[in-house]
Amino acid sequence: MEFLGTTQLASYCGTKNSCLFPDLAPTSTTKDTYQSYYLPGYCHLSSWRPSLLHRVVSVPPGSNKQFNPTGRPPTVLPALRSALHARYSTRDWHQENMVQLKGSEASRCCAGRLNADSMRLIQDKDQLTYQMQEDSRRNLGERISSIDFWRSELTYELECLLKETQALETAKNRLECAVDEMQGPLKIALECLYHREKRKGIDLVHDDVEKNLMKEVDVFKDCQEILTKIAQKISQHIMRDAQHALEQDLSDKNSAHFIDEKCFNLRNTSDSISFYHGVEKADGSVSVPATWAKFSEHNIRCSQHARANSVKLREDAEVGLESTSEEMWNHFISTNLAFNNRIAEVADAKNKLQAQLAKILQEIFQTEDTILLLERSIKAKEYPLKVAQTRLEGRTRRPNVELCRDAPQFQLVTEVYTIDNTLQTLKQRLKEAHDTLQMLILNKSKLEHEISVKANSFFIDKKCMDMRKVFPSTPRLEARIAQLSSCQWSTTPCGGEKDGMGLEI
Repeated sequence: MEFLGTTQLASYCGTKNSCLFPDLAPTSTTKDTYQSYYLPGYCHLSSWRPSLLHRVVSVPPGSNKQFNPTGRPPTVLPALRSALHARYSTRDWHQENMVQLKGSEASRCCAGRLNADSMRLIQDKDQLTYQMQEDSRRNLGERISSIDFWRSELTYELECLLKETQALETAKNRLECAVDEMQGPLKIALECLYHREKRKGIDLVHDDVEKNLMKEVDVFKDCQEILTKIAQKISQHIMRDAQHALEQDLSDKNSAHFIDEKCFNLRNTSDSISFYHGVEKADGSVSVPATWAKFSEHNIRCSQHARANSVKLREDAEVGLESTSEEMWNHFISTNLAFNNRIAEVADAKNKLQAQLAKILQEIFQTEDTILLLERSIKAKEYPLKVAQTRLEGRTRRPNVELCRDAPQFQLVTEVYTIDNTLQTLKQRLKEAHDTLQMLILNKSKLEHEISVKANSFFIDKKCMDMRKVFPSTPRLEARIAQLSSCQWSTTPCGGEKDGMGLEI
């Protein structure tokens, strides 16, 4: 295993024989090792100094014998002999010089190798540091590109979601407006039923108009309920959660993009760099690239699913508007047709009654003339009767045998009876004429009452038809929706014009 701070070419840690000097004797040793070289920031840094240790050969102090290398008798004084024996020999001197030269040469060679290896180490580490920094910068650039990609995807999806949300809000407003617009025809239908309760007599009938009005009221309420339920579904489906998730993710992406771009632009000469010891040991990551991309993809898929549901809801709203509008229009036409038929029937009955009333009035006039003639005839018959009775009463005063039942007597009696019968007949006919006149007057009153009833019914139905001239058809609803949409973006309040019945047009 290679030691940190060395290269495979480093050879200064081992021993190497010198090519200039012979090997030294084992009596003198040199310590040619040195302290290991460490990189800054990892261990204590100390300068290297070679240490040469020289072992001096000396005589043991406990020996009493004098040293005599030649075996000859001493030729110097005994006092100087101990001093002579304490000095080094020439061989030791040469040997010591060789040791010093060899140690110095070994130290110089080790220092040269150390310097060369250090330069290679510096170059290698500089290259390694530069490459690592470039790799980090390249990874940051790739990360910024990935963030830009997901930012564009999230931005596009958020724009689509906002457009779909606005379209869904418009559909909801259309539904609510349609429900509000139905309130007018529903009120008119109820008012028609209320007004038709004011019909009188036999005209207070449960006819086709009333049946259609009641059915129309039920249809309006059912359509309002259907559109209200769709509007409630839309309100519950407003994509606030998906929009919040996309906005939060996009905000996080923007923050991360700003941070990574700032880190990408940092250089060795930047002013904002500093030491943060131990920061490489702290790991606060909550995701890996796979889960990071999957999170944004999940948010986009949720948004797309919500948009698909929103499109289906808008289609349901369109279908509901069209179906309810068609159904209401059909019932509206059917009720109007029943109204027209009923108005025609009432008008025809009224015309017939008026014609009959004219005939009754003519008969009344003729009957009154007849009564007048009968009264005159009866009055005229009274005088002949008085004459005949006076004649008979006068003839009763004839004396004795003159009281004869002669032809004049018989004629007078017959005349009295005849005139009396005539008067009775005329009086009976006069009574019958008076009865007929009373009957005609009664019929006249009945006809006038019926005509007033028919006129009242005719007036009520015509009034109802006048109220039903306006119906909220689909183009009118579309215009109302456009007006409401423009009002939402304007600061001035919007109010529609009103027709004669107080309904906004």
